[in-house]
Amino acid sequence: MAEAEREQRPLPEVEQSVTSIPEDHEATCWGCGLRLVFASYSPIYKCGWCGAVTQSNNQTARKPDSIWFSHWRRLRDRLFVAVLVLFMLFVICGGVWAVYPVVFSVSKFCGVFHCTVAAVLAVCTVTSYCLASLKCAGAPTDIRWGSYPVVGKGDLENYTFCTYCSKPKPPRAHHCRSCKMCVVDMDHHCPFIGNCVGASNHQVFVVFLISVVISCSYVAGMTIYASYQIWPSIEFPDLASSSRHSMSSWKTVLEMITTVAGSAFFLSARGLVLVYLAFASSSVNAGIAVLLCQQLSYIYEGNTYLSRLSSPPNALQHGERGLQNIVRFFGCPYPVSRAVLRLRYSNAAKLQDDSGSKLL
Repeated sequence: MAEAEREQRPLPEVEQSVTSIPEDHEATCWGCGLRLVFASYSPIYKCGWCGAVTQSNNQTARKPDSIWFSHWRRLRDRLFVAVLVLFMLFVICGGVWAVYPVVFSVSKFCGVFHCTVAAVLAVCTVTSYCLASLKCAGAPTDIRWGSYPVVGKGDLENYTFCTYCSKPKPPRAHHCRSCKMCVVDMDHHCPFIGNCVGASNHQVFVVFLISVVISCSYVAGMTIYASYQIWPSIEFPDLASSSRHSMSSWKTVLEMITTVAGSAFFLSARGLVLVYLAFASSSVNAGIAVLLCQQLSYIYEGNTYLSRLSSPPNALQHGERGLQNIVRFFGCPYPVSRAVLRLRYSNAAKLQDDSGSKLL
């Protein structure tokens, strides 16, 4: 009887709450195609399966650049490349025509030594420029994406979607609208080489900057020396007179500058080329030296130019700062600390051996 009464009693009502998810809080991951739910206040969400990062708004492709915009960028790069190539050819040919006779007039050994050094610097500079200009900056590797069975867990970790290329974009990669491609570890787009500076040619680009700084310093020194050798004789009549004590320092400097500038009108064509090469190489050397110091500082910090610009001012730097970043950048497999410790231990071992041999 008790069991029959229990069966006849109505079951207690259980309160059930069903939370409906709005459609604007749902999206499809572009990486694996899974349906994801995110909070309404989150502008960016990350897929828990493949790790792809997606904007909460619709991933609509951006409008491609106009034809005039693409032509203007291409024309700008070609113009800068032509200017740089012509300047390098002028420095090489002008140095051969203007500097070599003066150097060979000193001695044959000096002339041969100068020819050897100039040839080595010219070959290094031109070769590094061609490699930086013609080598691919660092295209991302093709990776599977779009469907769940194909994309494994974590295959697209921290990948974003490039709306220009309509392809996955790996971390620390940026899209270059001039090259029309994504570049891994992109530092910047250099119009003087007509190419981006990225993971594949960044080392060659820095080597090119070092070659330019060394070459311009050598050209400036040689042209100044050659100009001094062929400069016409200068006389300072006002300074040689008895009234030089009554002249102020400003008038003395002005008199010297005026006399030297006036004597420049008597220079030959070779002398004018030497003066131009001295000023041009010095100015180019100053600008490239600043760019080289900036590049080395970013490499020291483990950063690139674009990543430094995109990061907040008070954000932590990517990776560790230190000299080991520069050594690793130039291809050395061992950190500087290991090399220093190894050198220190070898010196200590030599000292112990020497002291032991002396005691014996």
